[in-house]
Amino acid sequence: MEMNALQEQKRARDLTPEDRAEIIRRFEFGSTLDDALVNDMARNSVVLDFRRRRFVYRAGEPADCLYAIIHGRIKLCRIESDTGREAVIDILPEGSLFGESALYSTAGQRANSAIAYENSRLLRIQAGDFKRGMAEDDRLHDYTFRLIGQRLDHAERRLADFALNAIPARLDRLLADFSMRYGVSEPEGVLIDIPLPHREIASIVGSTRESVTVRLNAMRREGTIAFVKRRILLKRPVSL
Repeated sequence: MEMNALQEQKRARDLTPEDRAEIIRRFEFGSTLDDALVNDMARNSVVLDFRRRRFVYRAGEPADCLYAIIHGRIKLCRIESDTGREAVIDILPEGSLFGESALYSTAGQRANSAIAYENSRLLRIQAGDFKRGMAEDDRLHDYTFRLIGQRLDHAERRLADFALNAIPARLDRLLADFSMRYGVSEPEGVLIDIPLPHREIASIVGSTRESVTVRLNAMRREGTIAFVKRRILLKRPVSL
């Protein structure tokens, strides 16, 4: 999702309700909403900038709003309080909506954390405004339920992958998934156009950085992948 040039130049705090309404219309969830509903949502929304590695929210904080990614990428994760170990749930691209637990959490608190994977600009929407929109517009209601269903399906597939597959198979699946979501066609194959440090990959597939490094180096020697400026180039399709 792209902002117009003027909106890009403005600081987040200088964006007007009209600017925010235009931004909402550019998202998939906002593209079908009527003007009155968009304007109501824009009136109370806020645009925020987050530098890389900054927390958008932490587990345990109030779940009272949703976020939409205007540009950048956001990492959803769960962090073990005692050890600080991190389990990456997903890395979301621009255009994504997240923080939807604010719509259904009985505890009213975040179960996971959200961190800017790179410098990002977000639109924050109050949960009450979003719920009113769902009540007034069936398409927003259906979109939200599809989103929650897709996230649940993703979590179930991850759980099955952990239970049934060894590390090499998990890594192959991750690379195939990211090639579809972030892939850019290159003469030699598909470039996953997102920096993927080995520690991040290890956190996603439930392994150690050392094991991931060994496996990726083996794939490079086999000619399956190449490393290009901290990114991974798939030189041939990864088998599922």
